[in-house]
Amino acid sequence: MDLGSFNELGQSAWTDCLELYEDTIYQLNRSITSRNPHSMLDAQTWLSATIANEEACQNGFMDFNLSSQLQTSPFMLSNISKFLSNSLAINKAVTSSSSVIDSTNIHHNRRLLSDGFPEWLSASDRKLLQSSSIATVKAHIVVAQDGSGNYKTISEALAAVSKRRGAKRFIIYVKKGVYKENVEIKKSMKNLMFIGDGIDATIITGNKNVQDGSTTFRSATFAVSGEGFIARGITFENTAGPQKHQAVALRSGSDFSVFYGCSFKGYQDTLYVYSQRQFYRDCDIYGTVDFIFGDAVAILQNCNIYVRKPMSNQKNTVTAQGRRDPNENTGIIIQNSRVVAASDFRAVQNSFKSYLGRPWRQYSRTVFIKCTLDGFIDPAGWLPWSGSFALKTLYYGEYMNTGSGARTSGRVKWPGYHVITRAAEAGKFSVGNFLAGDSWLPATGVPFTSGL
Repeated sequence: MDLGSFNELGQSAWTDCLELYEDTIYQLNRSITSRNPHSMLDAQTWLSATIANEEACQNGFMDFNLSSQLQTSPFMLSNISKFLSNSLAINKAVTSSSSVIDSTNIHHNRRLLSDGFPEWLSASDRKLLQSSSIATVKAHIVVAQDGSGNYKTISEALAAVSKRRGAKRFIIYVKKGVYKENVEIKKSMKNLMFIGDGIDATIITGNKNVQDGSTTFRSATFAVSGEGFIARGITFENTAGPQKHQAVALRSGSDFSVFYGCSFKGYQDTLYVYSQRQFYRDCDIYGTVDFIFGDAVAILQNCNIYVRKPMSNQKNTVTAQGRRDPNENTGIIIQNSRVVAASDFRAVQNSFKSYLGRPWRQYSRTVFIKCTLDGFIDPAGWLPWSGSFALKTLYYGEYMNTGSGARTSGRVKWPGYHVITRAAEAGKFSVGNFLAGDSWLPATGVPFTSGL
């Protein structure tokens, strides 16, 4: 492909597509080599990620109003779209017909100890997570701006880690400070753990945005693809501001990624739950438009969701889930969390409309479970994307929410909207079932609630 025929923006979008296409080949190869039924459940996640890749490729061209050049992308040139959907459908059918024990139902009776951590968590891991002093952590590398660590920047540390081989957990301690850098953790860099000194103490910040020439995908201050990533006690932010529109603070395409006690600050498109399995616990998320978005299998538990003041002509939408194919296993589940006004929004919250979400793609799926919803949430609850698009095919659910914004009597009457009344229905979206979290979260040492 001769990129010389593209302008600078077109080249940027095409570069994204090339990387995403390579990842799609990788995910397809993983799926094809999966033979046992449990691996076929994994394959549904990996195949769903290929759909997210194709969407992100297209979005890059759309970000710059270059849809006419989209036909040159590797996804279009290879006509792979139909193949991906067919593979997803076939794998789901095979997995559903298999008479195996679903891995999501293996460890359901694991109780939480009085300190809030699961009983299978080792004493040393519990001590590590509960410790108020990070000095007890045995980090492999220390990053410190004041020169007291191994490196002064995160990027320098990652350059050293990139040569590492092996699957063992590798801990990078990032001391308090404001790190102005865009960080990308590649697919080859697995099982990294970033530990900071706490929210608003360790801050990783950037300001890339679509208005200034980055695709939404590439605008992330911190982006991670390597599986098994864990972050604790870090603020990720994008300071581009509401006038710059799409500007991502964190993008995760890391399978089995966990964010514990972290903060994500931005306006539009703050937290990009891009693809694969992700768990967020005790986190703060700030934004205005579509600020929790993407096509991952994502659960946010015990989080604070802060709605900020948008631009004068905007409406706030907390979520914009991007499930395009009905066979994808993806969705955004928000459980035991609070949707409240940020400090800059409180005084003017009655001057703006605010909603729980809108359907970015046709099969958009979002569920709020046992959350506290403040009164600024519009009685309709949810906002259409465009006309009647996706209103029959989406799945939006609310279960046992409280607060003055949780009344469902005035909610939208869309065919795809559900006031969930049965625990069995809501239970499909628990950490144990939806995320199969019992099979992998214990090893991370992060506390979680498996059921409702």
